[in-house]
Amino acid sequence: MSRWRDLSDIASELAGGARRAVRAVERALGKTGAYRVVGYRGYGTSDRALVLGRVLQHTRIAAADASHAPWRNLLATLQRIDADPLPFATVRARLQGGVTELVADDEGFLRHWLTPGAVLSSSAWHSVAFELVGAPDTPPLELPHIAARVLVPSSSAEVGVISDMDDTVLQSEITSFLRAARLMLLENARTRLPFPGVAAFYRALARGSHGDRAGTGAGNPIFYVSSSPWNLHDVIADFLDAQGIPAGPMLLRDWDIGRSLLRNRDYKLAQIREILATYPSLPFILIGDSGQEDPEIYSALVREFPRRIRAIYIRNVSPHPERVVAIRVLADEVTAAGSALVLADDTLAAARHAAAHGWIADEALDEIGTEKRADTGQSDAKVETPGVETKQAPTIVVDDEVKRSDVE
Repeated sequence: MSRWRDLSDIASELAGGARRAVRAVERALGKTGAYRVVGYRGYGTSDRALVLGRVLQHTRIAAADASHAPWRNLLATLQRIDADPLPFATVRARLQGGVTELVADDEGFLRHWLTPGAVLSSSAWHSVAFELVGAPDTPPLELPHIAARVLVPSSSAEVGVISDMDDTVLQSEITSFLRAARLMLLENARTRLPFPGVAAFYRALARGSHGDRAGTGAGNPIFYVSSSPWNLHDVIADFLDAQGIPAGPMLLRDWDIGRSLLRNRDYKLAQIREILATYPSLPFILIGDSGQEDPEIYSALVREFPRRIRAIYIRNVSPHPERVVAIRVLADEVTAAGSALVLADDTLAAARHAAAHGWIADEALDEIGTEKRADTGQSDAKVETPGVETKQAPTIVVDDEVKRSDVE
């Protein structure tokens, strides 16, 4: 009998040691044990709003800094990946005087269309306050819940922009698994790089042909639809802010294997269709890259939504010549459907096309060119930004007015 008691004591000590080890690891990862609601950037109209967020265990993550060593960036990435959600949490959301109770899914995600208590003004971001209802007993919350933000575009917007993120705005090397993993794991929002000239181009698109130079949101809306995981929402938002790229609603992915992780095409199509349906009178420009399925997804939308897509801009990141040939075929199909497709390495090629069609102001081209030179280290305007090597490849512009293939 004493032997069994000895075994029981040993098992109890091992279990206690395991619990202590788990708590030590959680402390090292910055976990506090308290749950909080983290709001994301959504969009809406005067009478409805798409509210996005997630209920997660609060984790202390150091703010990004360009001086951080790779190991600190890796720790922060692991903290985000290891975030513990609260499944089926009940959350009270308040928007413009209206109160609605929401229920999270099994991964703690919130995605609900809400009716506000009053009309939402256009040309503005609106805050959605959260309250966690009936949460399990947890330590006192050190920080408040993070409100969601909802953009209601200006009623005078000339065009909407829907953009991919990885290898379109943010250099991600998505065509190489090892390089992409290194960038995601070992860099942070202050060390990741945009493509040269992208920030100025997106600011020009947001302003439109003459619109909102103050950047108050009164110009054209930009929506970011990406296959990046929701765990990186704060990283992407911080990157956009640090680079001076206009803020916009962000539609990211749940990377859960059981949720059809690999069906990127279906996911993007669904998100973009919902945006187009929300703003039926607004034409759009679609921006992506050649590394994945953006050209195929966008050309399908041109056919599905006649006369809604003004242009498709595709950044050429694929090293395979046959990919250029395939996109050239798509470009002809897009032209036949009444739109335009530009495939280019260079941000200026897309910008010149946009200026020629009146979607950005002509004078914005100088700003884009200046920023491109700064981003590539050709000027001292961004002395801390390392130079970016860009290869020269054919720029294909195909539309109802211009049909050409040349080298920019």
